This record gives sequence, C-alpha cells and structure tokens, in this order.
Amino acid sequence: MRNAKGIEDYLEAIYLLGLKSRPVRVKDIAQFLEVKPPSVTEALARLALEGLIEHSPYGEVQLTTQGRKTGRVTWRKHQLLFKFLREVLGVSKELAFKEACLLEHDISEETKGKIKEFLNKFKT
Repeated sequence: MRNAKGIEDYLEAIYLLGLKSRPVRVKDIAQFLEVKPPSVTEALARLALEGLIEHSPYGEVQLTTQGRKTGRVTWRKHQLLFKFLREVLGVSKELAFKEACLLEHDISEETKGKIKEFLNKFKT
C-alpha cells in the first residue's frame, strides 16, 4: 500500500492520536493526515487485514501490539530525522517536519544509527 499515504503513515498517525487518551476515529485520522475519510476507511480495512489495527465501522480505531510497535518506531525515526534536519542543517520547522516524514520510511538502520551517534556527539 504505497499511495499518497503509506501503512506507516497511518500507524504513526493512529499512534500519535491515541497518545491523547481519547478514542481515535476515522475523521481524526483524515484530518491529521490531510486526506479524505474514504481514503482512511480503505487504508483501515487493509491495516485490519494485516492485523495491525482493530476497527469496526463507525467505531474507534485501536492499534494491535504489532501496530503500536510500528507506529512508535516510525514516530521515533521521524523525531530523530526532524532533530537532525532542524538542529544540524538548520532547515525550517515546517520543511523539516515534512521531509522527516518522507525520509522516515526509507532510512536504513545503519544510517539511522549514524545520525543518532552524530546527534549525541553534536550535543557535546
């Protein structure tokens, strides 16, 4: 599922929305990702088939253990890349957020580790 928004984007969105301790609904995800509700409904059906979420029509969306793990890992990669783009390269906040979202899906574990090491050294 690599259309305008991918699986990780949806899981990350559900993960972040779920941190606010309220039920996550289709309209919340659509608003967060800036997509139309039918796109969210289609994506949720695929995520449910893959065992990453639990969702009933017109009900709340809940991540399974694996869905939560993927959402959390994706968000952490996003934060790391955002920090690197913002603090090291001086990219504007808005652009750093958008580009971190693009990069988080394709970055290797090795590169992620090197960025993390660099940021730790950069701080000191």
